[in-house]
Amino acid sequence: MSSSLAKRAAGVALAAAVLQMLMILAFSWPASRVAPRDLPLVTAGPQAAAVAERLEQERPGAFAVKTLPDEAAARRALADHEAYGAIVTTPAGPRVLVASAASPTASQLLGQLAQQLSQSPAAPVQDVVAADPDDPRGAAFGTLALPLIMSGLAAAVLLTFVVPGLGARAAGVAAFAVLGGLGSTLIAQTWLSLLPGSYWAIAAVIALTLLAVTGTVAGLAAAVGRAGIGIGALTLLLLGNPLSGATSAPEMLPEPWGALGQLLPPGAAATLLRSVAFFDGAGSAGPIAVLAVWAAAGFALIGVGVLRGRRAEAAPAADREPALAS
Repeated sequence: MSSSLAKRAAGVALAAAVLQMLMILAFSWPASRVAPRDLPLVTAGPQAAAVAERLEQERPGAFAVKTLPDEAAARRALADHEAYGAIVTTPAGPRVLVASAASPTASQLLGQLAQQLSQSPAAPVQDVVAADPDDPRGAAFGTLALPLIMSGLAAAVLLTFVVPGLGARAAGVAAFAVLGGLGSTLIAQTWLSLLPGSYWAIAAVIALTLLAVTGTVAGLAAAVGRAGIGIGALTLLLLGNPLSGATSAPEMLPEPWGALGQLLPPGAAATLLRSVAFFDGAGSAGPIAVLAVWAAAGFALIGVGVLRGRRAEAAPAADREPALAS
Protein backbone atom coordinates (compact mmCIF):
# COMPACT_ATOMS: atom_id res chain seq x y z
CA MET A 1 0.00 0.00 0.00
CA SER A 2 1.38 3.41 -0.98
CA SER A 3 1.98 6.07 1.66
CA SER A 4 -0.63 8.37 0.10
CA LEU A 5 -3.30 5.66 0.31
CA ALA A 6 -2.30 4.86 3.88
CA LYS A 7 -2.59 8.53 4.86
CA ARG A 8 -5.98 8.76 3.17
CA ALA A 9 -7.22 5.63 4.96
CA ALA A 10 -5.96 6.98 8.29
CA GLY A 11 -7.68 10.31 7.66
CA VAL A 12 -10.99 8.64 6.82
CA ALA A 13 -10.73 6.41 9.91
CA LEU A 14 -10.02 9.43 12.12
CA ALA A 15 -12.93 11.41 10.65
CA ALA A 16 -15.28 8.45 11.12
CA ALA A 17 -14.16 8.00 14.74
CA VAL A 18 -14.73 11.69 15.47
CA LEU A 19 -18.18 11.50 13.85
CA GLN A 20 -18.98 8.44 15.97
CA MET A 21 -18.06 10.29 19.16
CA LEU A 22 -20.12 13.29 18.11
CA MET A 23 -23.14 11.07 17.43
CA ILE A 24 -22.83 9.37 20.81
CA LEU A 25 -22.59 12.77 22.47
CA ALA A 26 -25.51 14.21 20.48
CA PHE A 27 -27.87 11.31 21.15
CA SER A 28 -26.87 10.36 24.71
CA TRP A 29 -26.12 13.71 26.33
CA PRO A 30 -29.65 15.22 26.05
CA ALA A 31 -31.21 11.94 27.22
CA SER A 32 -28.92 11.79 30.23
CA ARG A 33 -29.80 15.35 31.26
CA VAL A 34 -33.60 15.14 31.11
CA ALA A 35 -35.09 17.31 33.86
CA PRO A 36 -37.76 20.03 34.08
CA ARG A 37 -36.55 23.48 33.05
CA ASP A 38 -39.31 26.10 33.14
CA LEU A 39 -41.82 23.33 32.47
CA PRO A 40 -45.25 25.04 32.08
CA LEU A 41 -47.41 24.21 35.09
CA VAL A 42 -50.69 25.60 36.42
CA THR A 43 -51.83 26.06 39.99
CA ALA A 44 -55.47 26.74 40.84
CA GLY A 45 -57.74 27.04 43.81
CA PRO A 46 -57.66 28.99 47.09
CA GLN A 47 -54.03 28.09 47.92
CA ALA A 48 -52.69 28.36 44.38
CA ALA A 49 -50.28 31.21 45.12
CA ALA A 50 -48.86 29.41 48.15
CA VAL A 51 -48.24 26.24 46.12
CA ALA A 52 -46.54 28.25 43.37
CA GLU A 53 -44.28 29.90 45.94
CA ARG A 54 -43.43 26.54 47.50
CA LEU A 55 -42.52 25.07 44.12
CA GLU A 56 -40.23 27.98 43.37
CA GLN A 57 -38.49 27.59 46.70
CA GLU A 58 -38.10 23.82 46.53
CA ARG A 59 -37.46 23.46 42.78
CA PRO A 60 -36.09 26.81 41.55
CA GLY A 61 -36.15 27.08 37.78
CA ALA A 62 -37.91 23.74 37.30
CA PHE A 63 -41.41 25.07 36.58
CA ALA A 64 -42.93 28.08 34.88
CA VAL A 65 -46.00 28.38 37.10
CA LYS A 66 -49.18 30.19 36.07
CA THR A 67 -51.89 30.77 38.67
CA LEU A 68 -55.50 30.35 37.56
CA PRO A 69 -58.72 30.92 39.52
CA ASP A 70 -60.26 27.45 39.50
CA GLU A 71 -60.09 23.85 38.29
CA ALA A 72 -62.15 24.54 35.16
CA ALA A 73 -59.58 27.08 33.99
CA ALA A 74 -56.78 24.63 34.79
CA ARG A 75 -58.43 21.92 32.70
CA ARG A 76 -58.82 24.33 29.77
CA ALA A 77 -55.11 25.18 29.98
CA LEU A 78 -54.21 21.50 29.69
CA ALA A 79 -56.70 20.88 26.88
CA ASP A 80 -55.29 23.88 24.98
CA HIS A 81 -51.75 22.48 25.29
CA GLU A 82 -50.64 25.46 27.37
CA ALA A 83 -49.33 23.42 30.33
CA TYR A 84 -48.21 19.88 31.08
CA GLY A 85 -50.06 19.64 34.37
CA ALA A 86 -51.94 21.45 37.10
CA ILE A 87 -52.06 21.41 40.89
CA VAL A 88 -55.55 22.16 42.16
CA THR A 89 -55.83 23.05 45.84
CA THR A 90 -58.98 22.04 47.70
CA PRO A 91 -60.04 21.93 51.39
CA ALA A 92 -59.41 18.17 51.29
CA GLY A 93 -55.89 18.63 49.95
CA PRO A 94 -54.22 19.12 46.57
CA ARG A 95 -55.15 17.22 43.43
CA VAL A 96 -52.90 16.89 40.39
CA LEU A 97 -54.10 17.02 36.78
CA VAL A 98 -51.81 15.85 33.99
CA ALA A 99 -51.88 15.62 30.20
CA SER A 100 -49.89 12.49 29.37
CA ALA A 101 -50.57 13.05 25.67
CA ALA A 102 -48.31 16.11 25.86
CA SER A 103 -45.51 14.15 27.54
CA PRO A 104 -45.74 10.89 29.47
CA THR A 105 -42.36 11.71 30.99
CA ALA A 106 -43.63 15.03 32.35
CA SER A 107 -46.78 13.33 33.64
CA GLN A 108 -44.71 10.77 35.52
CA LEU A 109 -42.67 13.58 37.04
CA LEU A 110 -45.81 15.39 38.17
CA GLY A 111 -47.12 12.18 39.69
CA GLN A 112 -43.98 12.04 41.82
CA LEU A 113 -44.52 15.68 42.70
CA ALA A 114 -48.01 14.79 43.95
CA GLN A 115 -46.46 12.41 46.48
CA GLN A 116 -44.10 15.13 47.70
CA LEU A 117 -46.90 17.65 48.08
CA SER A 118 -49.12 15.64 50.34
CA GLN A 119 -46.76 12.96 51.67
CA SER A 120 -49.17 10.20 52.76
CA PRO A 121 -51.62 9.52 51.28
CA ALA A 122 -50.42 10.80 47.90
CA ALA A 123 -52.44 13.47 46.16
CA PRO A 124 -54.76 11.91 43.57
CA VAL A 125 -53.64 12.26 39.95
CA GLN A 126 -56.09 12.54 37.05
CA ASP A 127 -55.10 12.32 33.39
CA VAL A 128 -57.10 15.02 31.60
CA VAL A 129 -55.67 14.49 28.09
CA ALA A 130 -54.49 10.89 28.00
CA ALA A 131 -51.94 9.41 25.63
CA ASP A 132 -53.07 6.77 23.17
CA PRO A 133 -54.14 3.65 25.15
CA ASP A 134 -52.02 1.47 22.85
CA ASP A 135 -48.97 3.61 23.65
CA PRO A 136 -49.51 4.91 27.21
CA ARG A 137 -45.82 5.64 27.86
CA GLY A 138 -45.26 7.36 24.52
CA ALA A 139 -42.43 5.00 23.59
CA ALA A 140 -43.73 4.26 20.11
CA PHE A 141 -44.61 7.91 19.48
CA GLY A 142 -41.04 8.87 20.37
CA THR A 143 -39.71 6.61 17.63
CA LEU A 144 -41.79 8.19 14.85
CA ALA A 145 -39.51 11.14 14.18
CA LEU A 146 -36.41 9.12 13.24
CA PRO A 147 -38.03 7.04 10.44
CA LEU A 148 -39.56 10.18 8.95
CA ILE A 149 -36.19 11.95 8.92
CA MET A 150 -34.30 8.94 7.58
CA SER A 151 -36.84 8.22 4.84
CA GLY A 152 -36.78 11.88 3.86
CA LEU A 153 -32.99 11.78 3.64
CA ALA A 154 -33.09 8.58 1.60
CA ALA A 155 -35.62 10.07 -0.82
CA ALA A 156 -33.47 13.18 -1.26
CA VAL A 157 -30.37 11.08 -1.99
CA LEU A 158 -32.22 8.91 -4.52
CA LEU A 159 -33.74 11.92 -6.26
CA THR A 160 -30.35 13.65 -6.40
CA PHE A 161 -28.54 10.72 -8.02
CA VAL A 162 -31.33 9.24 -10.14
CA VAL A 163 -33.26 12.27 -11.42
CA PRO A 164 -31.00 14.65 -13.39
CA GLY A 165 -33.40 17.52 -13.99
CA LEU A 166 -33.92 19.86 -11.05
CA GLY A 167 -37.50 20.63 -12.05
CA ALA A 168 -38.35 16.94 -12.09
CA ARG A 169 -36.46 16.53 -8.82
CA ALA A 170 -38.61 19.20 -7.16
CA ALA A 171 -41.74 17.45 -8.43
CA GLY A 172 -40.38 14.19 -7.01
CA VAL A 173 -39.93 15.82 -3.60
CA ALA A 174 -43.55 16.96 -3.59
CA ALA A 175 -44.84 13.58 -4.80
CA PHE A 176 -42.87 11.69 -2.16
CA ALA A 177 -44.15 14.00 0.59
CA VAL A 178 -47.78 13.39 -0.40
CA LEU A 179 -47.42 9.64 -0.86
CA GLY A 180 -45.31 9.28 2.28
CA GLY A 181 -47.81 11.22 4.33
CA LEU A 182 -50.73 9.08 3.17
CA GLY A 183 -48.89 5.79 3.59
CA SER A 184 -47.24 6.55 6.92
CA THR A 185 -50.52 7.71 8.43
CA LEU A 186 -52.30 4.60 7.22
CA ILE A 187 -49.74 2.38 9.00
CA ALA A 188 -49.63 4.54 12.16
CA GLN A 189 -53.41 4.68 12.59
CA THR A 190 -54.36 1.15 11.54
CA TRP A 191 -51.62 -1.42 11.99
CA LEU A 192 -49.75 0.36 14.81
CA SER A 193 -52.73 2.26 16.27
CA LEU A 194 -50.50 5.11 17.44
CA LEU A 195 -52.10 8.37 16.42
CA PRO A 196 -55.76 9.23 17.04
CA GLY A 197 -57.50 12.06 15.27
CA SER A 198 -58.30 12.88 11.66
CA TYR A 199 -56.51 10.73 9.09
CA TRP A 200 -56.22 13.64 6.67
CA ALA A 201 -54.89 16.04 9.30
CA ILE A 202 -52.21 13.60 10.44
CA ALA A 203 -51.32 12.83 6.82
CA ALA A 204 -50.94 16.55 6.14
CA VAL A 205 -48.57 16.92 9.11
CA ILE A 206 -46.39 14.02 7.97
CA ALA A 207 -46.43 15.27 4.37
CA LEU A 208 -45.31 18.73 5.50
CA THR A 209 -42.54 17.13 7.58
CA LEU A 210 -41.31 15.08 4.62
CA LEU A 211 -41.52 18.13 2.38
CA ALA A 212 -39.32 20.07 4.81
CA VAL A 213 -36.74 17.28 5.24
CA THR A 214 -36.54 16.02 1.66
CA GLY A 215 -36.78 19.51 0.17
CA THR A 216 -34.00 20.83 2.40
CA VAL A 217 -31.54 18.02 1.63
CA ALA A 218 -32.36 17.92 -2.09
CA GLY A 219 -32.05 21.71 -2.18
CA LEU A 220 -28.66 21.68 -0.45
CA ALA A 221 -27.45 19.03 -2.90
CA ALA A 222 -28.65 21.14 -5.84
CA ALA A 223 -27.10 24.35 -4.51
CA VAL A 224 -23.72 23.20 -3.19
CA GLY A 225 -23.26 19.70 -4.62
CA ARG A 226 -22.97 16.34 -2.92
CA ALA A 227 -21.56 17.97 0.22
CA GLY A 228 -25.05 19.39 0.75
CA ILE A 229 -26.34 15.88 1.48
CA GLY A 230 -23.82 15.55 4.32
CA ILE A 231 -24.69 18.99 5.67
CA GLY A 232 -28.40 18.18 5.66
CA ALA A 233 -27.93 14.75 7.21
CA LEU A 234 -25.74 16.05 10.02
CA THR A 235 -28.12 18.92 10.77
CA LEU A 236 -31.29 16.86 10.80
CA LEU A 237 -29.95 13.66 12.35
CA LEU A 238 -27.08 14.78 14.57
CA LEU A 239 -28.88 17.84 15.91
CA GLY A 240 -32.55 17.62 15.01
CA ASN A 241 -33.44 14.12 16.17
CA PRO A 242 -31.87 14.07 19.68
CA LEU A 243 -33.09 17.63 20.34
CA SER A 244 -36.65 16.99 19.13
CA GLY A 245 -38.07 16.31 22.61
CA ALA A 246 -40.22 13.56 21.09
CA THR A 247 -39.55 11.15 23.95
CA SER A 248 -39.85 13.72 26.74
CA ALA A 249 -40.59 17.43 26.21
CA PRO A 250 -38.58 20.37 24.87
CA GLU A 251 -38.61 21.98 28.33
CA MET A 252 -36.96 18.88 29.81
CA LEU A 253 -33.85 19.08 27.62
CA PRO A 254 -30.74 21.11 28.55
CA GLU A 255 -31.02 24.80 27.70
CA PRO A 256 -30.93 26.19 25.06
CA TRP A 257 -30.97 22.93 23.12
CA GLY A 258 -34.63 22.18 23.72
CA ALA A 259 -35.64 25.51 22.16
CA LEU A 260 -33.21 24.98 19.28
CA GLY A 261 -34.71 21.56 18.62
CA GLN A 262 -38.12 23.14 18.07
CA LEU A 263 -36.66 25.21 15.24
CA LEU A 264 -35.55 22.07 13.39
CA PRO A 265 -37.92 19.76 11.43
CA PRO A 266 -37.82 16.76 13.83
CA GLY A 267 -38.78 18.83 16.88
CA ALA A 268 -41.40 20.85 15.04
CA ALA A 269 -42.87 17.65 13.57
CA ALA A 270 -43.14 15.91 16.97
CA THR A 271 -44.85 18.94 18.53
CA LEU A 272 -47.21 19.33 15.58
CA LEU A 273 -48.15 15.64 15.60
CA ARG A 274 -49.00 15.84 19.31
CA SER A 275 -50.99 19.01 18.78
CA VAL A 276 -53.07 17.64 15.91
CA ALA A 277 -53.52 14.10 17.26
CA PHE A 278 -54.40 14.91 20.88
CA PHE A 279 -55.20 18.63 21.27
CA ASP A 280 -57.39 19.47 18.25
CA GLY A 281 -54.57 21.53 16.73
CA ALA A 282 -53.99 23.79 19.75
CA GLY A 283 -50.51 25.29 19.64
CA SER A 284 -49.90 24.18 16.06
CA ALA A 285 -49.15 27.57 14.48
CA GLY A 286 -45.50 27.69 15.56
CA PRO A 287 -44.43 24.25 14.32
CA ILE A 288 -46.38 24.67 11.08
CA ALA A 289 -44.46 27.89 10.43
CA VAL A 290 -41.12 26.19 11.18
CA LEU A 291 -41.78 23.29 8.80
CA ALA A 292 -43.12 25.62 6.09
CA VAL A 293 -39.99 27.78 6.28
CA TRP A 294 -37.73 24.72 5.93
CA ALA A 295 -39.77 23.44 2.99
CA ALA A 296 -39.71 26.84 1.28
CA ALA A 297 -35.96 27.12 1.87
CA GLY A 298 -35.47 23.71 0.27
CA PHE A 299 -37.31 24.67 -2.89
CA ALA A 300 -35.49 28.02 -2.95
CA LEU A 301 -32.18 26.13 -2.86
CA ILE A 302 -33.36 23.97 -5.75
CA GLY A 303 -34.04 27.23 -7.58
CA VAL A 304 -30.47 28.33 -6.83
CA GLY A 305 -29.27 25.07 -8.36
CA VAL A 306 -31.33 25.77 -11.50
CA LEU A 307 -29.72 29.21 -11.85
CA ARG A 308 -26.24 27.76 -11.37
CA GLY A 309 -26.92 25.19 -14.08
CA ARG A 310 -28.07 27.86 -16.55
CA ARG A 311 -25.00 29.99 -15.88
CA ALA A 312 -22.75 26.99 -16.36
CA GLU A 313 -24.41 26.27 -19.71
CA ALA A 314 -24.16 29.90 -20.80
CA ALA A 315 -20.47 30.26 -19.90
CA PRO A 316 -19.03 28.03 -22.70
CA ALA A 317 -21.22 29.78 -25.28
CA ALA A 318 -19.90 33.17 -24.13
CA ASP A 319 -16.31 31.89 -24.34
CA ARG A 320 -16.84 30.77 -27.94
CA GLU A 321 -18.22 34.08 -29.23
CA PRO A 322 -14.87 35.99 -29.36
CA ALA A 323 -13.24 33.11 -31.21
CA LEU A 324 -16.01 33.05 -33.81
CA ALA A 325 -15.76 36.84 -34.25
CA SER A 326 -12.03 36.71 -34.93
